[in-house]
Amino acid sequence: MADEVKAPRLERMGRMIYWMNVSIDLRIERTLNEQGAGDWLRITDAVHHDFNRRARELACFVQGRVIYETMEGFWPAAANDPSQSEVTREYGRIWTNTPKVLVSNTRREASHNTRVVGGSDALEQLAALRRDTPGNISVGGATVATQLLRHGLLDELLLFVHPVILGAGRPLFDDGLAPVRCEPIEHATFPEGVELHRYALR
Repeated sequence: MADEVKAPRLERMGRMIYWMNVSIDLRIERTLNEQGAGDWLRITDAVHHDFNRRARELACFVQGRVIYETMEGFWPAAANDPSQSEVTREYGRIWTNTPKVLVSNTRREASHNTRVVGGSDALEQLAALRRDTPGNISVGGATVATQLLRHGLLDELLLFVHPVILGAGRPLFDDGLAPVRCEPIEHATFPEGVELHRYALR
């Protein structure tokens, strides 16, 4: 059962939401290039339905190159794959059709309704996206999220916490951040012990 308090929001300004699966010790992968396929993840149908419900309401995805290429390699094909479950096909359609921003210094082009930002003014472009986009913007990738947080452009955390301690691996954020106060605004529980924790960043 979810318990939600509405977060304050600025008129017509987007909210950057860092949305990730994490372990109890706040790792987002156990091994390098795990690419969302770690056996520690417990993504049940209930969790996936919640993913889809929230993703349907997004104005945009912002993703770093590694997570974007992981998504690009699976979800467009999954959208119309009859061997996949309906909840999987639905997310494939959502990801493929929703506007996306790929943050990369090495790629210049991308398909599937995606534009690429990079270079020395990448943060300025993301700040403009946040300013000019009404609605929620999902952020994927620790490097991008760390830079957004460091520059005051990250508004919320949406964490699906899986009941496992990984002990090593990629952390939710890179080191070197100053403390940031977080206010809990939503909590939900799912089968298999997965918990959602949503925070506004102050």
